[in-house]
Amino acid sequence: MPSIRTHAALLAALAFAVPAAAQPLAGMDEYVAAAVRNWKIPGLALAIVKDDSVVYARGFGVAGPGGPAVDAQTLFANASTTKAFTTTALAMLVDEGKLHWDDPVTKHLPAFQLRDPHTTRELTVRDLVTHRSGLAATDELWYASGATTADVVRRLRFQEPQWSLRSRYAYNNNAFAVAGEVIRAASGMPWDEFVRRRILAPLGMQATLTGLAGLEERPNHAKPHMEIGGTIRPVGHRALDNVGPAGSMNSSVAEMARWLRFQLDSGRVAGRRLVSDSSFRELLSPQTVIPVASRYPAARLARPNFTAYGLGWFLQDYRGRKLAMHTGSIDGMSALVALVPEERLGLVVFANLDHAELRHALMYRVVDAYTGAPPRDWSTELRALYGEAGARSRAAQLRRDSARVRGTRPSLAASGYAGTYADPLRGEVTIRHESGRLVARYGGYAGPLTHWHHDTFRARWDDPALGNSQITFALDAAGKPRALVLEGVGEFRRRSEKP
Repeated sequence: MPSIRTHAALLAALAFAVPAAAQPLAGMDEYVAAAVRNWKIPGLALAIVKDDSVVYARGFGVAGPGGPAVDAQTLFANASTTKAFTTTALAMLVDEGKLHWDDPVTKHLPAFQLRDPHTTRELTVRDLVTHRSGLAATDELWYASGATTADVVRRLRFQEPQWSLRSRYAYNNNAFAVAGEVIRAASGMPWDEFVRRRILAPLGMQATLTGLAGLEERPNHAKPHMEIGGTIRPVGHRALDNVGPAGSMNSSVAEMARWLRFQLDSGRVAGRRLVSDSSFRELLSPQTVIPVASRYPAARLARPNFTAYGLGWFLQDYRGRKLAMHTGSIDGMSALVALVPEERLGLVVFANLDHAELRHALMYRVVDAYTGAPPRDWSTELRALYGEAGARSRAAQLRRDSARVRGTRPSLAASGYAGTYADPLRGEVTIRHESGRLVARYGGYAGPLTHWHHDTFRARWDDPALGNSQITFALDAAGKPRALVLEGVGEFRRRSEKP
């Protein structure tokens, strides 16, 4: 097992002193180290803030293949924990009178348009950041798509709403991209510049990045890892800059401890208020009820009485206290930030493994430690819970594979499927006949096709993080392809060839 960085080495790096571990954290090093091994996480970092002091900041495991060891300064992906920075930026603009939470989006972005005219007219800034737009998640607009932020925002006008406005909770990253454009319009600064100048600089978060640019040049950054074919393997960093306000930041637990202190001091840093008290309380107030079916699986064990979404924060009760938290997940990276304002307690967990759900176990263990709860092995309990979910997923995959119809042949010669298939919302899929085989290209990735059954083919993408996808062609009455369905994305209509 790689060594844990010593606490003494950290003291010189941090601008604040970390006192010796208090009794609530007795045995924490050993517990986390064992849990990291059990969950097969290459590297993890944890920081805890209590009463405006950083009482714990440690790294475990390695940042990448062959080292170096993770420490509190190692940069990881924030992923969706970025969202609270975006809502804090909006709160600052509310304080300045440059916008209001209930402003129509079109007040700041007159050209913004959705498919439903009523929703276009009524959608507010608050709706954007509380997951109640009525739009289903269409992450394929930005994920490995090659689309710009402008593309993502423009294409939303082609998305059919799945629910009426404000009728239900539906997590949506694209809406946060629109919120970033509202920040640009109201402040005159792009979202990333606003966050750097107005939040990161005052908090002294000098090493934190708002995107991927410059990350590879930093010697102390974590490499993403995913389980592929039963093996933990390194994968490339996934760019999220086209939906930056939803999740593109990269930081360390040492720097995020400054963010925790700012949050636990109700929007103040060094006694100076960056967000008004009323705006800060609004950020942590329930806005959208989250139904039981949409709760994190860990809630089955924590059994909260309510779950809701605030402004960039998930909210629930735990042990009679309000718990504000947010996870973040992107290819090969996991994050969690949590606050218990009543106890002036906060923590941040970063890991370089896809959906490393040990993060929830550490959150509950830390809260238990400071609220006098009896000892509970959250890691073991949650590993069993997620193990059951993994088994169900593998069984579903086996059922799908077993449904393959053997002995069928495609309706056409391979070259007959070639062409460009387009959708105004999702862009283009191109199918090319190259060197005797079909190759699909969508967004920023490509992969060869092999026949599955009938007119369905399996694409093996060149990015291992994407795995395999099925592509099914639909033929018209003349026996020519009229459309294809890309698994998990949607339908694309074939473009007519020009004469």
